[in-house]
Amino acid sequence: MLSGRTALVTGASRGIGAAISRALARAGARVAVTARTGDALRKLAAEIGQDAFAVTCDVTDSASVTRMAAEIESKFGAAPDIVVNNAGVFRVSPLESMSAALFTDVLNTNLTGPFLVVTAFLKQIRARGTGHFVTIGSIADRAIFPENGAYAPAKYALRAMHEVLREELRGSGVRATLVSPGSVDTAMWDGITFGKERTVPDGAARLSVNDVAAAVLFALTQPPQVNVDELRLSHS
Repeated sequence: MLSGRTALVTGASRGIGAAISRALARAGARVAVTARTGDALRKLAAEIGQDAFAVTCDVTDSASVTRMAAEIESKFGAAPDIVVNNAGVFRVSPLESMSAALFTDVLNTNLTGPFLVVTAFLKQIRARGTGHFVTIGSIADRAIFPENGAYAPAKYALRAMHEVLREELRGSGVRATLVSPGSVDTAMWDGITFGKERTVPDGAARLSVNDVAAAVLFALTQPPQVNVDELRLSHS
């Protein structure tokens, strides 16, 4: 389905990012995986094969993103055909006790990071006239929950950035898709506790990482004239 195409997946060392990377490789794409943790990335690249390779990168750091983009373009010979913005963090706190550091960290990773990755490749991909940006959103980009005073603003803004990107790319041949899942069964929930107004979703009620990967693959494999603007996933 994706034979001959190249792809970048951020936040690929585990969870949703690793599942997406595996799915893209099985579909025939050559995948570059990136995250801050080099050992896990290299292990994943070796596992999925298809000439996959790992590039360590902190998406919140513009210099790190610039270095990553240069390395990927050098190895692929061009900007990737597919860019999957998946890197993110989930932190919770009531607003009255939330630190500025927590708020800033969540926004930097979930919003500034995707912005830096998109803009590192956007000019080249637009000039080529073909490509696909995929943004991994969240139920929290439309729904409000207690103690999400940092995460929800980041995801709402990320959805807005996707929508602007989609409008700016309309008619260019380059596609843009937002995939927004409900709760997904990943290590992101480890250590998360809420106050009395909210409970951690039961594992049986969460989507699997492969559910999200399948949605990404669906969007990527539509005919060229079809843009899947947005996919919202929930547990049945």
